[in-house]
Amino acid sequence: MRKRETINKSMERNKSMERGSLEFESHNSEHEGDVMSIAKKVVVTAPQSTTIKEAAETMVKNKFRRLPITDPGTGKIQGIVTSMDILDFLGGGDKYKILEEKYEGNFLAAVNDSVKQIMTRRVHVLRDKDSIHDAALKMIEKRVGALPVIDSQDKIVGIVSERDFVMLMAGVLTDEVVEDYMTENTISTTPGTRIEGASKIMVRNNLRRIPVIGEERKTPHPEKDKIVGIVTATDIIEFLGENRAFSRSNNAEEILNTTITEIMEKEVIATTTQARLGDICQLMGDMGVGGLPVVYGDELQGIITENDILRAIKG
Repeated sequence: MRKRETINKSMERNKSMERGSLEFESHNSEHEGDVMSIAKKVVVTAPQSTTIKEAAETMVKNKFRRLPITDPGTGKIQGIVTSMDILDFLGGGDKYKILEEKYEGNFLAAVNDSVKQIMTRRVHVLRDKDSIHDAALKMIEKRVGALPVIDSQDKIVGIVSERDFVMLMAGVLTDEVVEDYMTENTISTTPGTRIEGASKIMVRNNLRRIPVIGEERKTPHPEKDKIVGIVTATDIIEFLGENRAFSRSNNAEEILNTTITEIMEKEVIATTTQARLGDICQLMGDMGVGGLPVVYGDELQGIITENDILRAIKG
């Protein structure tokens, strides 16, 4: 009963904001098509002829984690390139074989190849007649952070992300607490990890961020699980762009060997197990982050992400 009450609060609030209503417990026809009420309707896209370098630069410039690839003539979606696709290509996974085998390690030649070499071709989408309920379920089922929205002619007309749902729930989920929805068995790394190694951890475990654990000794005993930073897929791509790894082949390997100490966020925004999810949604929105480490003091207890909150909303 409480779940319905909190969702109804969001529905009333967003009606006043002309964002539409939100309903997860039924599939009523009155809500059919309301996904467009929360979708971002101005979507930056790129054609298949865009180079990997250009796609990465566009994502860094606009602070995107994904870039839909469309046909410039018809506007139909042909694929999507994500921050994880780029990390995979840079050494994190199977797409690195393109650089190794097709280009024999020539980084500059590889990043100037078409983005279609690394994009995800099988794109999960929503129709503009789908409901918000459909969007939430599909994101959870397909394990994706966003879904392009297409019309009856298969043209992209919007995009819905986990962030949109998080913002919808800011200040609403007042009974649900972090402890009940966070991921406890958190994969972490240490400051000495290289960017290439961090990329592999993210790609292999489908993670967008990794807490960084220190190995300092302030007492005769090691301080286990002390969080000293956090590194995200976006941090890695921005660092590569800023250091012109996409423009000069002779420094690419050196940059990939940089330790994450150089790029991780050291002033970590964290939360606690008893924080309310509604407050966490507000904090994530205000700070522009997709996940928060959960700590006790400075000791890592777990992590709470946009995806965890989406699951909490679904119930």
